[in-house]
Amino acid sequence: MAHNNEHHDDHEHHHDEGGMKRQLLLIGATVVLLIAAVLIERHFALSTRQLLLIYLVPYLLVGHETLHEAWKGIIRGDAFNEHFLMSVATIGALCIGFLPGAETEFPEAVFVMLFFEIGEIFEGYAEGKSRESIAHLMDIRPDVAHVETEGELKDVNPDEVALGELIIIRPGEKVPLDGVVEEGSSALNTVALTGESLPRDVAEGDEVISGCVNISGVLKVRVTKPFGESTVSKIINLVEHAGENKSHSETFITRFARIYTPVVVFAALALAIVPVLFGGDFPTWLYRALMFLVVSCPCALVISVPLTFFGSIGGASRKGILVKGASYIDVLAKVGTVVFDKTGTLTCGHFAVTAVHPERLDEHRLLHLAAHVEHFSTHPIGVALRDAFPDEATDGCGVSDVEEIAGHGIQAMVDGHKVSVGNTKMMDRIGTSWHDCAQCLDNHPAGTVIHVAVDGMYAGHIVINDRIKEDSADAIAALRTLGVKRTVMLTGDRKETAEQVARQLHLSEYHAELLPADKVEAVERLMSGDGHNDNEALAFVGDGINDAPVLARADVGIAMGGLGSDAAIEAADVVLMDDKPLKIALAIRIARRTLAIARQNVWFAIGVKVAVLILATLGLATMWMAVFADVGVTVLAVLNAMRTLRVE
Repeated sequence: MAHNNEHHDDHEHHHDEGGMKRQLLLIGATVVLLIAAVLIERHFALSTRQLLLIYLVPYLLVGHETLHEAWKGIIRGDAFNEHFLMSVATIGALCIGFLPGAETEFPEAVFVMLFFEIGEIFEGYAEGKSRESIAHLMDIRPDVAHVETEGELKDVNPDEVALGELIIIRPGEKVPLDGVVEEGSSALNTVALTGESLPRDVAEGDEVISGCVNISGVLKVRVTKPFGESTVSKIINLVEHAGENKSHSETFITRFARIYTPVVVFAALALAIVPVLFGGDFPTWLYRALMFLVVSCPCALVISVPLTFFGSIGGASRKGILVKGASYIDVLAKVGTVVFDKTGTLTCGHFAVTAVHPERLDEHRLLHLAAHVEHFSTHPIGVALRDAFPDEATDGCGVSDVEEIAGHGIQAMVDGHKVSVGNTKMMDRIGTSWHDCAQCLDNHPAGTVIHVAVDGMYAGHIVINDRIKEDSADAIAALRTLGVKRTVMLTGDRKETAEQVARQLHLSEYHAELLPADKVEAVERLMSGDGHNDNEALAFVGDGINDAPVLARADVGIAMGGLGSDAAIEAADVVLMDDKPLKIALAIRIARRTLAIARQNVWFAIGVKVAVLILATLGLATMWMAVFADVGVTVLAVLNAMRTLRVE
């Protein structure tokens, strides 16, 4: 049972299938030999030395690796570990029978080592289960990509496929790289990424992400990202490094064990020597000191707490929630304020142009100019405008000098005319009056209004509608049920649109018409203003590239991973792979349950150990009680920690 990396590496064979079988065989053989030794002791009159030789066989069979680890720890200057405690306690129990007037404790010594190894098996089994829950994500790594070159297919490693190449994905195969479907239609199994069992239909023009499994039709996909930047590669990287960010609880337990273990050793030494100086019986106090050592072993703490967090990360990943480290579980559990971006987070982000109100240009010309200016934009509004005028790429118009102004809009030269497309701030920036159309805007409060100016003159405006995600209202209600006090929406959209969304979702508050920098300032005000408790954390949920600074600034950043930008996913601490806001409440529930289980293990282990330590010091405990206080408590704590693997 380990609390350091060296031990973990040395005993890795305990945790694989072959090592587990070997350990079980050793334990089975030890039990048989121990029973034989006990029977021999009862039926034959043997000397203490002869009995020692008989009991040494099962003792060395089951304990040789523990003794070896204790010796290695002494050699490298790390003597105060659980192997050292177990070795000293059991060797002492074997030797105590040679003291004048003392009874032999040979069976107890073998049993202590036997149960210690049984504890090792439970640890290995629990850790293996936790790794299995993580490993299902590793299964999304594709083995091969079928690249089409001049009508021929060539099987290559996915990381060798170049940007823009065509790949063929047959039914039953994993999608090896991110791309866009050029030919074919099919359904994709996304359960490994999102935790959702419902297949996703794709057809020509749709984006596909690596890690999904093609179910039905053959797909021809144009690669849009190299393997190193693909969804599957990033997910695997996140999971592999999730263990590097330790929780506060794990860090505390590690520091605690480093101080606690040597203190225990010297306390046991004092317990064996000090009473004897005042006339105590040496064999009696030595026996109590040995029990003290066995009870004191901090295995239950140093194993169960990290295992609790490790299992929690694995359980969350099966639900499509990627947590980048155990430290973020600590923070998630304390969330009292959740701040949302609007577009693509609470709303779908799939915009449709539902109304056009021209002032100087007809509807066709207005859409034509706006689509050209937004041609290079990755913002959902830009996509909606291009979709509303699909012929802009083939009409022969020249577009140049494209300039994006953050929080305002985009300007470009289209056939010699300077066209500005954006919000009211953009119109004010270029000195164009838009106020005459205020009455028209009041008639369409539910939409996002995009203004268009040509050569500095106001040309008209376009109203674009977005719809609230199906589970957004349920997500807000679930957060409120969990005790989250404030739900806030920050958006660059106009006040009327933000107000309607906030009212429909029953949000605590909203702030509209914000630039990216304004969002950071708003989050900082929320984190330091009235109503914010220092013991509570603030979570920000976003999906766009402009959300990256806020995600990084919040106590915990949560990114929408399915439709979210790469920058948002990189900056976030938690990634929701299916873009469902309802998963935020699930993530918080998982985090709180994880901390509750960790606390249960800590208090249970400390409580039992303190009770038995007091009894051992007073001479009221037996070696069997000491064994339970160590190995028994460890096994129970490990089994309790495994509950984090099950996410309901």
